Formats: sequence, structure tokens, C-alpha cells
Amino acid sequence: MTKLSGSVRWPTIHKDVGALKVMPNLVDYEATCTSFTWESERRSLSGLPGGGINIAYEAVDRHATGPLAAKDALRFVHADGAVDALTYMELAERTDRFASVLRDLRVGRGERVFSLLGRRAELYVAALGTLKNASVFCPLFSAFGPEPVRQRIQLGSARVLVTTRAFYLKKIVSIRDDLPTLEHVLLVDGDDDQPQPEGTLHLPALMRSAPLAAPIARTDGDDMALLHFTSGTTGLPKGAIHVHDAVVAHSATGRFALDLHPDDVYWCTADPGWVTGMSYGVIAPLVHGVTAIVDEDEFDADRWYSILEEQKVTVWYTAPTALRMLMKAGSDRVALHDLSALRFIASVGEPLNPEVVAWGEETLGQPIHDNWWQTETGGIMIANFAAVDVRPGSMGRPMPGVIAAIVLRDEHGDPVMNGDDPALATEPDTVGELALRTGWPSMFRGYLGEEDRYRKCFVGGWYLTGDLAACDEDGYFWFVGRGNDVIKSSGHLIGPFEVESTLMEHPAIAEAGVIGIPDPVAGEVVMAFVELRSGWEPSDDLRRQIIGFARKRLGAAVAPRELEFTDALPRTRSGKILRRLLKARELGLPEGDTSTVEVPR
Repeated sequence: MTKLSGSVRWPTIHKDVGALKVMPNLVDYEATCTSFTWESERRSLSGLPGGGINIAYEAVDRHATGPLAAKDALRFVHADGAVDALTYMELAERTDRFASVLRDLRVGRGERVFSLLGRRAELYVAALGTLKNASVFCPLFSAFGPEPVRQRIQLGSARVLVTTRAFYLKKIVSIRDDLPTLEHVLLVDGDDDQPQPEGTLHLPALMRSAPLAAPIARTDGDDMALLHFTSGTTGLPKGAIHVHDAVVAHSATGRFALDLHPDDVYWCTADPGWVTGMSYGVIAPLVHGVTAIVDEDEFDADRWYSILEEQKVTVWYTAPTALRMLMKAGSDRVALHDLSALRFIASVGEPLNPEVVAWGEETLGQPIHDNWWQTETGGIMIANFAAVDVRPGSMGRPMPGVIAAIVLRDEHGDPVMNGDDPALATEPDTVGELALRTGWPSMFRGYLGEEDRYRKCFVGGWYLTGDLAACDEDGYFWFVGRGNDVIKSSGHLIGPFEVESTLMEHPAIAEAGVIGIPDPVAGEVVMAFVELRSGWEPSDDLRRQIIGFARKRLGAAVAPRELEFTDALPRTRSGKILRRLLKARELGLPEGDTSTVEVPR
């Protein structure tokens, strides 16, 4: 039985609830978990008049006719710094019109509407208007090239694509003949008197002529609402199906994991082309009636600090990669900005290194709160909560309503079974596969067209996540690595995240990625790739220093045997380090699906 190493555990950050700026929504974790039910959360929402549930109605329409009608729902910060907004009433009107456009085009229930847009108002209107029409929305990341766009549109049988003129000419024209289901391409820009590219329609003109008071279509909880593609190590992308009942989980997680309150100004930095940007950049904040910030430009440290200051952001949800980039830029920049409004910071996308948690407390005046979930879970499953002590490096504890456990695995990596049920770890710190008891509302309901692949994710009423983790004696979960990332060396099971976190404690290192490479004696040995902080230069002497540092902290069996310097680690566009790509390139193996790889700038 493999045990989680405690070598990189940092001191617990204790919370003084009375000293917090706002009383958290979740104060007593155990009591809340005991009393919470998904049905009670469902009853807290409005539901459609006449029955049913619809994400767009809960996020927009129920606010648009009440006290929040004139409140900013989405506030857009443009690349030039200009700011404008859509109120809840304006957002309701625009999404009504978009739903009317779809009806005029005879796009019906369950048919797929795709977007290929940057972070601009038309994306949010298209997403919510599609849901009002009972159609299915699928966002594509705007940096995709023609091939990943073609794959996803084909797999999703898209009937409509909403995009810009430039994206259409650059990315769609060359593949249009390969997209037999794509009937309508709606361009969001261009003047009325400007000729339209062949085979496209001008969305602004269609919106102006569309009826305003189109009734929202009735949808039930199990009706398909969203399609999110997630890349596997090999093969084509997988289309994860989510339903309208997912809004119940978005509501609960927005309240408990992100601690959203009615007066919050909230900023999720994730692009809506990814599941985080849709679940927590669009749905959750709007369900709670808060004002959500949208930055239309790319990352820049000074720009981000300025947005936090000028928009008086109170709750900030971002990615570990972005936080490490802010660390790399230097803490002195923070002193130039008034961030006193900021009261809660959360992070997702990949495990959050303990050093980043501590940096937040030292530099921003509060720790960063890591949480864990997947495209397949649709919402946050495990979190560090506002009023609960933080253990740096831990994912936190399960959401109320979520039951998580560690499933034991055999020497082949398969679940150990007790009859029809998987065997669960009973001792603290036992490493196994993280599993969730089925039944939460945002659980994906299938991989589009791949029923067998979907069924293999479940064993005896448990969803097997594919992530290796451990749970300590107090119920905090600790990420070890993806099942295929874990390194087996001389009988040791080594989690790459543990090694990466320790390497980042060295003053020279900004980022680290760790893989296992074949060794004739040990089976595998640890190899590290590191990005250096500003002011440090690669050298053999520095390499020896870093390896020696890691051996002192981790022991010779776990520390890297080899280390290479790199200017940029390969990451997904959502920020995750692609260890399998590091390994493929190092060993000359097939790289698999690289459509989501971030191109270094």
C-alpha cells in the first residue's frame, strides 16, 4: 500500500472568521455538509414558470424583471482600457433576440450552436440565447487553428457557428467543405453595407430584426445544454455532455466554494472557450446576481493589477499558471495598486503549489484557495473554503453534497474490487484513484457518440476520475498526479506534483514540470524541466545546486536525477503543464492530440 509523502507539507493557515471582511456563506463545514441536500439547493432557484429548469432563466431572466434589472451583469474591459457593461435587463433583451434569430433560422431543440469568439459580449449573448432556445451551446477556444476547429465541429454536428469575419476567413473557409452539418455561419462584426463573405449571415442585422419578446423554451433538468470538448492523451477530443440541471451545482459551488455574495464584483480570468470560463465566468456569477468582469485582452501583470484595483474586484478566480507569472513578475508591483477590496482568491486548472498559496498570504494579504474539478464534473467538487483552514498544497475538502473517496488500485492500475463495488482506502494518506459518488447535478451525462467510453468511467456507483490522490486524517485531499503521470522508480510511486512543488521553493525556479524516463535499473527515474526566474541564467553549476536542493528536501530516491532548463513549458491553453508532451518529446514518442497546446509567446 503506497502512502503519500509528507515531505512538502507546509504549515496550516488558520482562519479567524471574525477577522474576515465578510461573513462567509459556509462557516461550519461539518454542519453544512450534514444539512445540505441537492434538492434544497434546487428549491432555492426559481425554476421556469410552469415547470422545468433552464440555465439562462436562472442566470438572467429571473433577475431582469426584479431589483437587479439595472445592475451590471457583465462589465467588459476592452484592450484599450475602455469599459462598458450589460445590465441584467439588457442581457435578457439581447439573449431573447438571439434565441429569436435561431428560431427564425429553424434551429431547434437539441441542435448544436458553436462559437469561435474571443472574450466579447456576443459570446455571452450567444451562449445564453442558445440555452433559451433549448439548443445546445459549445464554445471553442478562439486560438484554435482550423484542424481542431474542424474536428470539434464534425464531432459535435454543429448546425450554427457564431464567429468573427477574420476568424471565418482565416480558420473556416479552408475547411467549410468538410463540415456538412454546418448550415449557418453568423458573423458578429462588419458594417451593414459591407459585403458578407459567401455562405455567411450578418448577426447584428439579424438581431435588429428579430422579435424581442420570444418566450423561453421549456427545458427539463436532464435536457442537454452544453457540450464541452476535452482532449485525451491519444485519439480525438471527447465531447462531454452537460444538462440544464447543472445550474443547481453552479449555484451551490458559487455560494460555498467561491463565497459569492450579492454585492460582489467578481472576476474569473478563464476564457469561456473552456469549461471554467463557462461554468464560473458566465453561469455561477450570474445565477448569484453579481457583477462579473470580463477582460478582453491577454495577460499582463500590470494590467491585471489595475483591473483588480479599478474595478474593485472582491472575489477573484484564476489559474495557478497566472499566479506563478505574477510571482515571476515580482511582488513590488503589488504595492503600486490598492487591492483593499479583494477579499477572496481561488484558483483552478492544475494543482496549486504551496509556495503560491503562501505568496498570496504574504503579498496579497490572503492565501490562494485551491479547488479541484474536471470538465466531466461540470463544477467544483473539492475546495478550500473561505472560513476553513487552508493546508497549502491540498485541494481542500469535498463540497457539501459531494462524497469523495480514494479507490485502491492493483499493480496493473485497475480498481481493486469488493464484489461489485470498488475497494476504498480506510487508512489516511493512502494513494489511490480519486473517486466521486455519483448523483451531483453537474455530472456529465455522456461522451457524445462514445457510450462505451463513458461507461468505463464508472464502477459500482462511483465516478473514477483518473487522478491519483490521497486523503489525510482530517479529510483534506492531496493531488498526486494523473494516473499516467505518476513515476514508478525502484519500487517508489512518485507524484510529479510533489517534486514540482519542492523545486519551486528554490529561489531560481519559476515553473517546473516533472516526468519519469526509462532506467535499466530503477525502471524509471525522475527528470525535471524548469523555467528560471528573471535574473537567473542556466548553467551546470545551477543545475547541480537545484538537484542537490531537491535531494535534501525529498531524498535521493524521489529527487530528479536529470534536469533541463527551458524557456517555456508546454501547457494547455487553460494553463495545465502537459507532462505527457514533455515525455513524448524527450523520448521521441507520438505527441497525441496537441490542439489545446499553448503556443509560447
